[in-house]
Amino acid sequence: MKAKEIRELSTEEMTKKIDQYEEELFNLRFQAKMGQLANPLQLRFIRRDIARINTILKEKAAAK
Repeated sequence: MKAKEIRELSTEEMTKKIDQYEEELFNLRFQAKMGQLANPLQLRFIRRDIARINTILKEKAAAK
């Protein structure tokens, strides 16, 4: 997800998106431990998306 797309979301939508990404990250980690993960780079992309959303949430909170 691009930062521009994230900025268009509301705060509630961002928190829901973080929850979805964290659940997906958990499942991907589980697959990696079991040796069933097809694309290990997916873990990196999910972690970065979570970090992007958290950064934008903090920017919005600081602007208030």
